[in-house]
Amino acid sequence: MHKYTVRYVLAVLLLGWAAASCGRSQVPSVRSADPLPSWADRAPKQRILDFVARVTEEGGADYVPPAERIATFDNDGTLWVEKPLYVQFAFLFHEIDRMAPNHPEWKKTQPFRAALDHDFEAIDRLGLQAGLTLLLTTHTGMTQQEFARLAGEFFAAARHPRYHRLYTELVYQPMLELLDLLRANDFHIFIVSGGTVELIRSFAEDVYGVPPENVVGTSFRYRFEAQPAPGRIWREPKIVSFNDRGEKPANIQLHIGRRPILAVGNSDGDIQMLEFAPRSRPHLALLVHHDDAEREYAYDEGTEKALRQAEKNGWQVVSIREDFRRVFPFEEE
Repeated sequence: MHKYTVRYVLAVLLLGWAAASCGRSQVPSVRSADPLPSWADRAPKQRILDFVARVTEEGGADYVPPAERIATFDNDGTLWVEKPLYVQFAFLFHEIDRMAPNHPEWKKTQPFRAALDHDFEAIDRLGLQAGLTLLLTTHTGMTQQEFARLAGEFFAAARHPRYHRLYTELVYQPMLELLDLLRANDFHIFIVSGGTVELIRSFAEDVYGVPPENVVGTSFRYRFEAQPAPGRIWREPKIVSFNDRGEKPANIQLHIGRRPILAVGNSDGDIQMLEFAPRSRPHLALLVHHDDAEREYAYDEGTEKALRQAEKNGWQVVSIREDFRRVFPFEEE
């Protein structure tokens, strides 16, 4: 998934050679190469590079020890495309279709009838309980091993209705570069999403390089069954935490135990996470703005409050139209 310009690859190789010749290890400097080639040379890119340089400069006034370099990223609309509907719901509809032959009653029963029609708006009109019913039906009542298999099969075959590519190809190239830059500078990267944790874990390491233990999301109750040996995890039909809005900081505390000095989101549901930075440390909040109908999508719905907060709090708004030279890895330079 990671595709870079020849210039960038050569720069990294030369930096590695220079470090080896000096007899000490060295990470790519934010000043000596362009680690963000898919970002336009505008304020967001410069602010990111300046921030990373400041917090990693030993002896500098803004230095942050590696253990405290926590970066949290929302997933949908921040790391990959979320339109025309969340990938979570694309998976849900896929599972309803798969299960439907064993449930003929669903054709006359809501919210299943709406799900069989892939009618997200109808489900939304039916209310929160309808969505929860579908979520529990398709995500629980099975072992974790079985769910992982179903998720893997979905992501290996399902394609986006507009781009006709695998969903795992629809990640934002500039964000992949940002993740790599942070890793090279000893940041600890976490995905903190409203999506269900195990669905994201099924692809996060392969696609983003983020291991399962660094994914925080909406979670269900688990039950351990000792038999058959060596035991298995059963997914029970009960939501433990819906990881959105105020639940994001609460779950950051529960699962990470440190506040992020870099937080990245794209919607009103991310406001509390973007505000959760420690006031005793330098921090940076990025808000992705979807304003490119030609290459991606253009919409403000669900981001109105966040855009106002960004102006008030000094968060950096990242325009997909203006700041992303390339949106997806498969695009031409």
